[in-house]
Amino acid sequence: MENKRIYPLTIILPTYNEEENMNIWLPEVISQLSDVSYLDFEILVVDDNSKDLTQSVVNNLILSYKNLRLITRLDEPSLSDSIYEGITAATKSNIMWLDADGSMDIESILKIISQAHEDNLESIYVGSRFIKDGGYKGKDKSIDLSINKILSNLINSEESPLAIFLSLYFNKILSKILNLGVTDLTSGFILGPKRHFQKKPFVNSHYGEYFIKVIVDLHIQGIEINEVGYYCKPRLYGKSKTSTNLFRLISLSKPYIFTAISSRKEIREHLRQRK
Repeated sequence: MENKRIYPLTIILPTYNEEENMNIWLPEVISQLSDVSYLDFEILVVDDNSKDLTQSVVNNLILSYKNLRLITRLDEPSLSDSIYEGITAATKSNIMWLDADGSMDIESILKIISQAHEDNLESIYVGSRFIKDGGYKGKDKSIDLSINKILSNLINSEESPLAIFLSLYFNKILSKILNLGVTDLTSGFILGPKRHFQKKPFVNSHYGEYFIKVIVDLHIQGIEINEVGYYCKPRLYGKSKTSTNLFRLISLSKPYIFTAISSRKEIREHLRQRK
């Protein structure tokens, strides 16, 4: 029997200088999501005071799409603060957030929404590049794709091959430290009930390490976390905000490692208190 249950969802897109992606990728996403009969959605763009025309593009799109909203942040730029501001402003009972660069394509968005709708409305669903049916930038769904082809795909995009391959091994280290059964601890692609996302994990984060705190907080709450494989594509337009310099990448990785280690202590303390 077809599941006709309505799924209310706010999709949060944190942006900074994503003018072209908002102009081309966003209307396609809205159009295809509008064709999903069970979905009652809004899209909330939270812009970190972009220096390009991101805000103008979104404001023009709002004239055509009533379920599109824009929040412009004037405070210190912060990915984690942008996301949490979107969470607090969301009007739907479920939320999803993801990058606004087109790397999480509409097929992947629909895949996670569909699984959440069909399975368990109380669970969390995380997009993962590192499990079955998943893949990373430069790789596609062909299992025979050579390393040369992967590198070629990346070189022809605006992405850093070094950053992509370090991300693969870096996540293995993070997963080993925390041992939570989550393979993609820097995913930034997640869906679940709004009430499960508390403020604490989003406070005092430098960049993407906030996501580790979110996963740990959900684990401590005892909430089921399911990973859904997806193919993360090279960004559609614009420059990647990830460094291409090895030493810079290593420096940026330090907050992630420190967060994982401190989170492991937090988990152990939680278990000790439960005994």
